[in-house]
Amino acid sequence: MEAGPHDTEQQPRDAVDGAPGLSSDGPDDGELIAGEVEVELRPARRLRIWQLAPIVVLAAVGSLMFAFPLAFGTGETGAVVAMLGLLISCCAAGWGVMAARRVGHTWPGLPSRGSGERPDWRVLALYVGAAALMVALAVWRVARLR
Repeated sequence: MEAGPHDTEQQPRDAVDGAPGLSSDGPDDGELIAGEVEVELRPARRLRIWQLAPIVVLAAVGSLMFAFPLAFGTGETGAVVAMLGLLISCCAAGWGVMAARRVGHTWPGLPSRGSGERPDWRVLALYVGAAALMVALAVWRVARLR
């Protein structure tokens, strides 16, 4: 027993190429009306929880390792633990930046990947200056522990 008709000539023939009422998957050339915009239907790529969880945990552990020895001055080993915490925090930040870059996010003020635009040198100088200031303050604080 088979489902469906045996005589294929009785089926509607709407799916034949060139049949009236069928259109291509998008607008033809010159068919776009001014002000009309085509929208991408794929969902936006976002960081998932399994990508964010290890980054957040590493950043929290690293910042605690960095903050407690500096705040409470726990002897001579405090500087070593603080620098290890700083290293773990920086690793978590780098991991987060690479994960965000992989899904298509960019730093504010910088062009998106593959756009062919050059980044503005003032924005780059601001980022480099902020990173250098943070590193200098961290090294200065650890050096004061000794």
